[in-house]
Amino acid sequence: MGILVSVKNQQEEKVLIAFLESLNYKYQSGVEDKADDVEGEFANQYNEELNQADTRIAQGEFILHEDVEAYFAKRRNSNT
Repeated sequence: MGILVSVKNQQEEKVLIAFLESLNYKYQSGVEDKADDVEGEFANQYNEELNQADTRIAQGEFILHEDVEAYFAKRRNSNT
């Protein structure tokens, strides 16, 4: 998965980089020159994830909203 973040200033960039490094995340900075490529890749990856989700739904891998509501209602009632 990829995330494109535009920061407002250098201080925000430093804080974000420190956070990513503290969690040992891989990241790229300074991609302004390749912004169109990055955005295109992001869109491609996003569309692929949507296609995968559509396939899973078509195969019956989903939960009805009503079932989720019933589950939480039952859970709330059992905790009282």
